[in-house]
Order: sequence, then structure tokens, then C-alpha cells
Amino acid sequence: MKREAAKALPGRPLPPAELFEGEYAAFAPAPEVLEWIQAEVIAEDGRIHNPDHMHLEDCGLQVLWASSGFIKQGRTVIGQAEQVAFRCGAWQKGRQEQQMRAWFGEVPAFLITLDARYCATCTDVEFCALVEHELYHLSHKADPFGAPSFTKEGDPKIEIRGHDVEEFTGVVRRYGVGSPDGNLAQMIRAAQKSPEVAPIRIAQACGTCLLRVA
Repeated sequence: MKREAAKALPGRPLPPAELFEGEYAAFAPAPEVLEWIQAEVIAEDGRIHNPDHMHLEDCGLQVLWASSGFIKQGRTVIGQAEQVAFRCGAWQKGRQEQQMRAWFGEVPAFLITLDARYCATCTDVEFCALVEHELYHLSHKADPFGAPSFTKEGDPKIEIRGHDVEEFTGVVRRYGVGSPDGNLAQMIRAAQKSPEVAPIRIAQACGTCLLRVA
């Protein structure tokens, strides 16, 4: 699908236009994105519900817009998930905590930051894939026996998780996928199947260009 500017239709949240007006990097809280995630992805009646993210229903997550991405190791970063931690002096920590409270009314436990410029123009599928990519980084921590781990209060323990597959295309081309039970082989088998989320379901959840599919 040809990429074109997204339209402000109900459903998929869009970044505020004023975020792009200054010459310096700018940030803005995105509670509308968090509400969309909770309603469409996490909630069981969400139109693109994914049970893999059920543990994030009440984990202290917040979402932030950034006016642009940044370059890291030669690649443009358009999204990032992190556990909020301030490893600095008392005044620096105090300033950063004050900024978080100004944005969100609290200091979140976890934060997802999205490239607003990318999200303003990408397709619905690209937006959904980006958001879920970052959600997958917030994994339900396993106990020593491999079962889901919980706090004393019964809440899921969350940890930052790396990618399922980290390999070079050239290595796969030359040597194959390795163990048939490995992450790479599982990824390839998943890619060979039809997507679980059909374009029409994404269009219903997001409400922009894919509405034409209906």
C-alpha cells in the first residue's frame, strides 16, 4: 500500500501537530495511545485483541510522543520500550521525576516512546505493528520453573525482553535456520502462515486508510 498522510479519523490516535513546530526535539504525553492500546489490543473485546499482552492491563505503563526518531548503530529508531529508572544524583532524579509527574501525573513503571513523525504518516498496519513490537518488549517475567511470576499482591511481574530472533540474513541464506525448535525457525513458520489479524480488522480498530477495504 502506498504511504500517504494519515487523516484524523476516529480510532487510531495521531500525534499533535504542534509537536513538529519547533526546531528542537520535543515530547508530549500520549494518553490517547495508551487508551487505544487498552481498548483495542489488551481488552478481550478489543478488535485486534492479543492475549500475549494481557499482563500489561495494569502495570504502570505510559506512552510518550517524540517529535522524531533518532539514529542508533546506523538505524533510525522509531519506537522504544523501557523500564523507568533514574540512576543519577538526587537533584537530577528529582528533576526527571517532576517532569514525569507533569506529563502523566505519576512516575510510570514502564514507558513506550513513539516517533510522532513516523506515526503521523505510516499505514495502519505499520502503526499497529510498531505498537505491538514495543508491547512485546514488556514481557511477563517467568519464575525459575518457567511459569509466569507474580508479586505478593498478585500482579504480574514485568521485565524488558529482547527480540525473539537476532540473526543476519546472510547467515540464514548460507547456513539455514538452525534447530527446527529454535526461535528463528518458529519465526519463519509464523511468516509462512496467513496473518492472524486481517486487514479489515485492523481498519476497524484504527479507522484511517484501510477503511477502504470495507
